[in-house]
Amino acid sequence: MRALPALLLLFAATTARADCVVLLHGLSRSEASMRVLQEVLEFHGYEVVNDGYPSDDARIEDLVHHVGEAAARCPADEPLHFVTHSLGGILVRAWLARGHPANLGRVVMLAPPNHGSEIVDTLAETDILRRVVLWFNGPATAELGTDAGSVPNTLPEPVDFELGVVAGDIPINPLGPIVIDGPNDGTVSVASTRVGGMADHIVIDATHTLIMINPIAMAEVLEFLREGVFDHGITLGAALRKLAHPWP
Repeated sequence: MRALPALLLLFAATTARADCVVLLHGLSRSEASMRVLQEVLEFHGYEVVNDGYPSDDARIEDLVHHVGEAAARCPADEPLHFVTHSLGGILVRAWLARGHPANLGRVVMLAPPNHGSEIVDTLAETDILRRVVLWFNGPATAELGTDAGSVPNTLPEPVDFELGVVAGDIPINPLGPIVIDGPNDGTVSVASTRVGGMADHIVIDATHTLIMINPIAMAEVLEFLREGVFDHGITLGAALRKLAHPWP
């Protein structure tokens, strides 16, 4: 019987240590948009940092430091992962371009404009629209076009970290099918989500706005964090079962 308390203490010590995941939301969103994904990751044993940042108040170069501040909240002796939505992925790429932390793990990007957004290009063509969008979404918006000088297209490529990208192909933004060639999520084309050096890429039926709470997307986040590859061909039922059962 004396061995039982020791076993319980050992179990507590091992379960208290967990990989840490930093979540980064997209443009003009908040940490609330990643809350469901946060709860899923915590249910599966991850420590999660889900901090907001003023995405609609500053340029990208002025937002990058928020990545480091969030990462600093994770234990330095545990693997550090990132899961991002849209602009959050560009911030992580920009931060990692300055150097990698020793405990860097894997990165999953949801709907990242890795080569910019065609919607931004279209809005920039009309001065009135550009001014309205900048007023609502902030200066980072104008830096996310597909031109060679945009921030995404000036970041190092191929990436030199373990990256999985999840793209959506359901456009609810009415401009998407009009101004974006090929499959897209209404904001970013599937082609633009790709980046050289990524370990895996998958396209799912999801919109840009809600991809972070899509069950299949969340299941694929878990899969890549655990295995370094996506579960291609996963069904909705299989995704729900994966979400409902903690990793053994």
